[in-house]
Amino acid sequence: MKNFDWTSFTKKIAVKAQLSDIYDAWTKANELEKWFLEKVSFFGANQESISKDKNAEKDNTYEWLWYLYDDAMSGKIVSANGIDQLQFTFEGNCLVDINLSQKDDYTIVELRHYNIPTDDHSKQYIRLGCSNGWHFYLTNLKSVYEGGLDLRNKDRNLDPMINN
Repeated sequence: MKNFDWTSFTKKIAVKAQLSDIYDAWTKANELEKWFLEKVSFFGANQESISKDKNAEKDNTYEWLWYLYDDAMSGKIVSANGIDQLQFTFEGNCLVDINLSQKDDYTIVELRHYNIPTDDHSKQYIRLGCSNGWHFYLTNLKSVYEGGLDLRNKDRNLDPMINN
């Protein structure tokens, strides 16, 4: 583990869907709720709520809530080009870059999560925990946009599992 990079990781997945649909999947509240989060709110400069069917833009802030978890996460959209690139804060000062590209009938989603602190808590819960989480949620993105099946556990009677 001596040369292990605790500060960043990258995940890639091919989704058989239009690039514009996958961009919306990351930037529209109603789309994020289909595959990633229970409740999504984006806010403009004056903290006014942005319509759930409108793309989030640079400098918007967000509040995200997952199924079966009571703590919301707040952050900021650092950049969004409206086509194929998005960057947002995540878990405090960490950054997540989403880059999309087209290859044949697929949209390639490349997620880079970085600027991860190297204290033991961050190593465990952000570097390792988020890596596992993003692995599942990218798989769920593919499942929802290719076939419509949402793999998330939404049942409060079940303990948290790998699919939430």
